[in-house]
Amino acid sequence: MQCVARLLAALLALATLGAPVAATAQPRAPLPDRQETPTLAIGFAGPLSGPSGSVGKSMQNGVQLALAEANRRGLRIGGKSWQLRLIAQDDRADPATAEFVARSLVQQQVIAVVGHWTSGTSLAAAPVYHRAGVIQVTPSAMSRRLTAMSYPRIFRTIPNNESLGRLAAGYAVDKLETRTIVTIDDRTPFGQGLAEQFARTASERGAQVVGRYSVSDKTSDFNAPLLEARKLQPDLIFFGGLDWQAGVLAKAIRRLKLHARLMVSPGTLGLPFLMHAGPDANGALVLEPGPPQDRMPGWKSFRQRYSENFDSDMDLYAVFAYEAAQAIIQGIRQSGSADPERIAEAMHRLRFEGVSGPVAFNDEGDLLQPSFTMYEVKDQRWQPVARFNGLPRQ
Repeated sequence: MQCVARLLAALLALATLGAPVAATAQPRAPLPDRQETPTLAIGFAGPLSGPSGSVGKSMQNGVQLALAEANRRGLRIGGKSWQLRLIAQDDRADPATAEFVARSLVQQQVIAVVGHWTSGTSLAAAPVYHRAGVIQVTPSAMSRRLTAMSYPRIFRTIPNNESLGRLAAGYAVDKLETRTIVTIDDRTPFGQGLAEQFARTASERGAQVVGRYSVSDKTSDFNAPLLEARKLQPDLIFFGGLDWQAGVLAKAIRRLKLHARLMVSPGTLGLPFLMHAGPDANGALVLEPGPPQDRMPGWKSFRQRYSENFDSDMDLYAVFAYEAAQAIIQGIRQSGSADPERIAEAMHRLRFEGVSGPVAFNDEGDLLQPSFTMYEVKDQRWQPVARFNGLPRQ
């Protein structure tokens, strides 16, 4: 009987070793002769749910692709091989949530974060990353205030809203011969700052800004500002805000029979605006960072690799998220360090060929030689109509 009991106990032990480990169980300690590959955690923060969820997921995919490629190529620091690990968090495009997300990523010991999507969320998170010594690279937040804080570990892979506002206004006045303008903004650092820069430049170029209005960044009711604008009969309405609101605005302009051209904010290029606006999207304009996708030096290869790895649509900003992750990886390689301070120092000296073109940063972390494309909706499709290279004159 004792032999049988010992045999049953042995079988039970073997069965237990083969059973799945509960999610709450602690990982087993490694065997003495086994060496774990050290990892560096890179964060992604952006909207993974809500109206901008598809954009956020596309950007997350861009970051994941960059990290996976770096891991396959190999990453050595101090003579040892390291692996990169992505930790993604949903900030819901909400500043309060973004601050909470930033604290969570810091607690998980990320050395760098790609994010956030909006300027409001990026500005809310930036002090948290700064205090913790974490690098922040945004692929989409354009507010000049972000890099103007002069935090040494902040970068962005797109132009800021001052340069975009100046170029967009110049195109409206010089190319479209716009003489009267109304601006509407969503009161966020991005939307309001962009609308103010657009109005300032348009006035300097001889146009008349006949009305300036602000709405909530959550509203879908534009009746009040548009009814006022209808009395002013502007040539053009400029909107500073996100893509889904811009689509609602486009429909409201046509419904209220305003005969004004609509120009919207960067970040609007894509399906959300077209889906919300429908046929009323036709004629709308937007100035976006980067060259047209088919003119990007690395576009064809990037699109193929993306489609091979992800079963989802690719937004334009996936490119800039990929380049943001690439900048971090290049900084790690060039510094030969896992220390964010040394990596950031190396990033300020970087110059590499990204998917969209050359990537390099100035002392504040802004892109050195940005490029821009003006798009217009024709037959309910975005089509490039003009290109610009370099920063506009002050």
